[in-house]
Amino acid sequence: MIVKAEIEDIQVLSEIAFVSKGYWGYSQVDLESWRKDLTITQEQFKAWDIFKFIKNDVIAGFYALNLNDEKLAYLEFLFVLPNFIGHKIGRQLATHAIKKAEESGKILMELDADPNAETFYAKLGFQTISQKESSISGRYLPVMQRNL
Repeated sequence: MIVKAEIEDIQVLSEIAFVSKGYWGYSQVDLESWRKDLTITQEQFKAWDIFKFIKNDVIAGFYALNLNDEKLAYLEFLFVLPNFIGHKIGRQLATHAIKKAEESGKILMELDADPNAETFYAKLGFQTISQKESSISGRYLPVMQRNL
């Protein structure tokens, strides 16, 4: 079940982002260097639309959608706890985010994908339009976009 997140959830959501990122085998050093980027602040919570997926009374995943641009919706976060990966929760969250963006009148959705998630987003109709260097020198993130 997908429901609007509450301000009290931000610590749990940030931890889900951190643990989920670790699923892909990144070193602890790399993960720690991304901790700030994987943390949702109170300001972000107030500025973005954040929804969580509840399964068996557990927050299994979430997304954060930035709708502050006139035409572009930006998917800031989409993470699923590792033990729920493969249960179609990520797909349900992404589909929900796309619908929210469409309902808000946006014409494009964009995101910076983890390289391991590029195929996932491609299956949802996103195309890689460029690459962006990450905080790790020589590592690039696919910038992906989808028409709404």
